Amino acid sequence: MSPFKLKSLPPEKDLETKPILKALANTHRYLAELKGIAESIPNQNILINTLSLQEAKDSSAVENIITTHDELYKHSIVTNKSSGAAKEVKYYTKALKKGFELVSEHNILSIRHILQIQSILENNDAGFRKLPGTKLINDKTGKNIYTPPQDPVQIKTYMKNLESYINSSTDDTDPLVKLAVIHYQFESIHPFYDGNGRTGRILNILYLVITDLLNIPILYMSRYIIKNRPAYYEGLQNVRNKDDWESWILYILKGIEETAQDTILIILKIKQLFLETKHEIKNNYKFYSHDLINNLFLHPYTKIDFLIKDLSISRGTATKYLEQLVQGGILHKAKAGRSNFYVNSRLFLILSRIETDKQ
Repeated sequence: MSPFKLKSLPPEKDLETKPILKALANTHRYLAELKGIAESIPNQNILINTLSLQEAKDSSAVENIITTHDELYKHSIVTNKSSGAAKEVKYYTKALKKGFELVSEHNILSIRHILQIQSILENNDAGFRKLPGTKLINDKTGKNIYTPPQDPVQIKTYMKNLESYINSSTDDTDPLVKLAVIHYQFESIHPFYDGNGRTGRILNILYLVITDLLNIPILYMSRYIIKNRPAYYEGLQNVRNKDDWESWILYILKGIEETAQDTILIILKIKQLFLETKHEIKNNYKFYSHDLINNLFLHPYTKIDFLIKDLSISRGTATKYLEQLVQGGILHKAKAGRSNFYVNSRLFLILSRIETDKQ
């Protein structure tokens, strides 16, 4: 058998089979519902901040970079005491937000953008692979399951082809089908020394934005991939070995649908808690303001300096506000290093639960 050679895009066969067309209808419905519910949140930065942190944690966990929610949020309070894993997760959040900024400005996903995203993610400027030797190894058996393109010129050629496919205005393939193709192709090119999986998952999110399926980056599939990890790698490999696009695309569509449903529930819980907290503070404290509520939801762990900056108040006033909210049970006070920080405990529970409550 001759070694596998990655094909350029677009795929040579019609990918929109009857099972895929049937699945697309449901997936688009839930994605549209998610988009609408997200638009109902007055300050969408709350969703970008909170949900991107959740995704950063989960996406890094796919690569066995494990951190806790507590570690992750403390990293934003005292960065010099953070674990290596928490710093990796923080780079992911930064890279995702930079990617969103780039596609919002340019409405395309270019090679230059992908390089910028990966550079932030890995905190280096190594760029595309220039040395041969990269192989994808089965963690259990230790055997090589796939050898991606090795030649640097070939890698750039494949990436240029991928760039054209992503941004093509003449292709009438459903964008969710294209997303599955794009993700397969990027992971198969495997263009970087490290960070290919996390970069690829960021590209998924950004593609939903540039195709106007979402307005903000809030649909994150990493948790779905963790739950269905064997099927993820098997699906990629079956496209290579058997040209089985249908199973791979159905896997991705199911992931988008399930993730959209879960994210809808999370956003509804955040929205409900936001309104409850707003009324609670408005009815019981003289210092109520929109900026204060936004602060408590933008930062699940907040601190005095954040309030000083966000509300333009003195340190004494910020301390008084936070201490009174602790006394009233709205916040929980803790320590990170020598500094106090204040936890929006109810928001923390929504974001840190392992499974979304499907009631």
